[in-house]
Amino acid sequence: MAIGEIVRFSEQEVELAEQQIQESAKRIDYYITEYTIEILAQKTRSGDYVVPDFQREFTWEEPRKWRFIESLLINLPIPFIFFWENPVSGKLEIIDGSQRLRTLAEFMNDELELGELEKLPALIGFRFSDLPESRRNKFKNRSIRGIVLSESADEEARFDLFDRINTGSKTANKAEIRRGALRGLFMDLVVELAKDETFVKIAPVSDRQLKEREREELVTRFFAYSDGLDDYTDEVSTFLFTYSQKTNREFAAKQNLVDEYKQRFLKTMQFVDASIPFGFRRNLKGTVTPRARFEAIAIGSYRALQINPELKPNPEKTVAWLLDTGFVKEIRSDGANAIARLEGRINYVRDHLGA
Repeated sequence: MAIGEIVRFSEQEVELAEQQIQESAKRIDYYITEYTIEILAQKTRSGDYVVPDFQREFTWEEPRKWRFIESLLINLPIPFIFFWENPVSGKLEIIDGSQRLRTLAEFMNDELELGELEKLPALIGFRFSDLPESRRNKFKNRSIRGIVLSESADEEARFDLFDRINTGSKTANKAEIRRGALRGLFMDLVVELAKDETFVKIAPVSDRQLKEREREELVTRFFAYSDGLDDYTDEVSTFLFTYSQKTNREFAAKQNLVDEYKQRFLKTMQFVDASIPFGFRRNLKGTVTPRARFEAIAIGSYRALQINPELKPNPEKTVAWLLDTGFVKEIRSDGANAIARLEGRINYVRDHLGA
């Protein structure tokens, strides 16, 4: 160390930082490959490339598709396509790039007509077959590079990859990622309960949130938080992933847990429906379900029912304290994921329901 240099961290702190880097670093084997656009489009249409559940519905708007095709035609560099090699089927699952691949397949099958283009306005209204044969061949022969993640990557490594490497402007959210990276009885139950009639009624979401599986996110949080927060470290994503992975294994070993968990969720949602006229909304006119509010009411209700299984709904009393400034303060957004804030809002509801 140079004379006069300010020591900002102790040796122990630096050592701890290095240790965390080593523990978090994952060895991910991969290889780089290259495919022509023609092959990419063919394999996409034939189903040789698998679009896993975590990938969004085909949501690219028409202008985005036109711009992508225009970029290819004028030879702009295109981001890598990321795949994972499924060890069972041997097929390649698309980690990032499904929107690009499906746009290619759509265009080359004459299902996409180009609209407003910035650099190539003369091509407005063109389909692939309208291009000169020489241009069609050049387009088909252009190659795009791909990175293939080996079959040895474990679920957590793939989860991190899904979360961090998505290069599109609309990234997959955590619920989509978990659904794709983790498959099992618990995740199947989450998907089923997200469509429960009572839950859908009391937990409204926007059209965009529905496509992004927001209700699945809420159901996962309900189970993870209601099973205990001992392993919670203020990192919601990691906590929910680890919990879902563990619970998948537990369900596989003891399948009667499926019905037990299902009844837990349904009983709690029915209680909330009977107790709060506007469910998880902020008010009767609300059209979305704030996560902090959901966590407080859902887990707080579950804990209150644990203490007193015969607890009776009292809508008038409940609405009064839900509109109180004390509750509003508990569910404010700043620091919402900190363990103290999470426990605070959950126990606020628990205590007021049981009072």
